[in-house]
Amino acid sequence: MWGIIPAAGIGSRIQPLAFSKELLPVGSRVVDGTERPRAVSEHLVERMIRAGADRLCLVISPGKSDILEYYGGAVGPARICYVVQPAAAGLCDALFRALPFIGPEEEILVGLPDTVWFPVDGFRALPGGLSFLLFPVARPELFDAVLTGPGDRVREIQVKAERPGTEWIWGGFKLTGAILAELHALFRERGGRDAYVGTLVNAWLARGGVARAVRAGEAYVDVGTLHGYHEALALLQEREGPPAPGPAAERSEGGAAG
Repeated sequence: MWGIIPAAGIGSRIQPLAFSKELLPVGSRVVDGTERPRAVSEHLVERMIRAGADRLCLVISPGKSDILEYYGGAVGPARICYVVQPAAAGLCDALFRALPFIGPEEEILVGLPDTVWFPVDGFRALPGGLSFLLFPVARPELFDAVLTGPGDRVREIQVKAERPGTEWIWGGFKLTGAILAELHALFRERGGRDAYVGTLVNAWLARGGVARAVRAGEAYVDVGTLHGYHEALALLQEREGPPAPGPAAERSEGGAAG
């Protein structure tokens, strides 16, 4: 199983930083008796690996070599490859950069590396096909709200709508390589104008595509702002307490666990 991690954003809402926003320390872990900071993106990596991902594709921008240096070639049992998004062109474009590596029958997990959410095994609740992991939030207008119909089928994704029809937003999703290729073909047909996954999926649904929604999420925080950063620290303290011994995920081949 693949995990695609779009990490090419500039993080303008939380600048200035001297490093990529995906490496922002959020929480900590104990390594050899010493407490060390934990990069925010490690929380997503951990959740993907727990759900069975054994290959990770990090999509980075040309200036984000620090992410490559941090993770190296593997995290625990998961091998890592990197692809470059030459210029900021939205989330859809970033995801499709990974398409050449993925076969049509392979399953894929997608999440955002500047978020922290619970439960940690939330990805495991997602069925096959295209399915979205939903979380309740206080301000759904800041995210992509997901409207559902009978059988938890996705009716519409409301992208940062002023008055969304639900408090449930997507925080991650699962799909196959074949569906990713279908979405890419539709993306190109539409002139590549879809910056957000929601607008593209809406067009795919209108053509007969089927997506499911799973309300298995409990808590979700976007760490892209200073307020979100403090929220994430409080959430981790509430859910995890003091840092547990051992690294969240051991790295190899040039990783930065040591």
